[in-house]
Amino acid sequence: MEERIGRIRLLDILRGFAVLGTLGTNIWIFAHLGDLSYITTYHFSGWWNADDFLRMAVLFLVNGKFLGLLTIMFGVGLELKYRQALRKGNTWPGVYIWTSTFLIIEGLIHFTLVMEYDILMSYGLTAIIVAFIVKKGDRFISKTMKVIGSIHAVLILGILILSLLAANASLGHFGDVVSLYRDGTWLQQIQYRLSHFLLLRTEAIWVIPMNIFLFLLGVRLMRSGVFAPDENGRRKRDKLFKLGIYIGLPLNLLIFVPGGDFDLAVRYLFAPLMSLGYIAIIGRMIEYKKWNRLWNLLENVGKMSLSCYVVQNILSSILFYGWGFALGGKLDSLQVIVCWGIITFIQLLFASIWFRFFHLGPLEMIRKRVTGIAVSR
Repeated sequence: MEERIGRIRLLDILRGFAVLGTLGTNIWIFAHLGDLSYITTYHFSGWWNADDFLRMAVLFLVNGKFLGLLTIMFGVGLELKYRQALRKGNTWPGVYIWTSTFLIIEGLIHFTLVMEYDILMSYGLTAIIVAFIVKKGDRFISKTMKVIGSIHAVLILGILILSLLAANASLGHFGDVVSLYRDGTWLQQIQYRLSHFLLLRTEAIWVIPMNIFLFLLGVRLMRSGVFAPDENGRRKRDKLFKLGIYIGLPLNLLIFVPGGDFDLAVRYLFAPLMSLGYIAIIGRMIEYKKWNRLWNLLENVGKMSLSCYVVQNILSSILFYGWGFALGGKLDSLQVIVCWGIITFIQLLFASIWFRFFHLGPLEMIRKRVTGIAVSR
């Protein structure tokens, strides 16, 4: 979500793809009024009916995959800012700390007013940590990835083993949350988020090790030339394709095992492997010039990915919550997918029109101005 001179088109397209895909997971949370059981298999002991299977098929493609892709792209953006600082002879991390701090503030506002599962706060904190790691060079980056990646993998696999050995694992009940988003006012929902701040920020905190790894992976991918439109870039993307399809795809199919045992492992360990496959697939597909109009639309979304991320969650709140159109809990899976498509179309259209008049997205523009004022003082 970084703006810069001499943009690499593939990066913007991937950002746009990741942001729109992230809604593919969040839309189920909105549509079912905060009931997280609808993005898991905890409540299933056998195979699903057609409606549930359709939902899980979509979640197989999106849940964790686009979150992983978006996280990697944040790491790419950090690397580009690092190169810019070196090129201009500026201190690092310097201004980037202000940018990341403002991202945390944006995330706090988004969390409070819109959605309790905000990712911006976690990304802002991760960015500050990774900025100092990057400063220490490639060898330190490599060592950090090995250590933190191993810790994260052991933790997730340990939880997986415990869940396989334990019986009757459950996420708990969401009746009160569903009632709040169905019947409560917007102010009551804000009060709920603030009064349960630490509980609702648990995921954002404990995924920081994974975020650090994926940020650094983005840095490494950028430095290796993965995103370059040359033969070296194509060869490296082919390797990512094999990793994502031959290894990532089979592991992610475990999401279809009912009972919830594999939900955590798929979302936080196996999903990023498919994210790498998505990078390769999009990198290959943009070579088809007949689809250039679609790539232009995705590129525009990528240029204002922060704004689109917030806007799509605002639109979803209006669409599903009781104080809006109150569609939450009333739609089947196909209708929810249609809502995802409509919101996606609105964002593609919004971004396309916006860039006819401005060179930055609305929130990107505000962030640039605020951080500029902070630095000048």
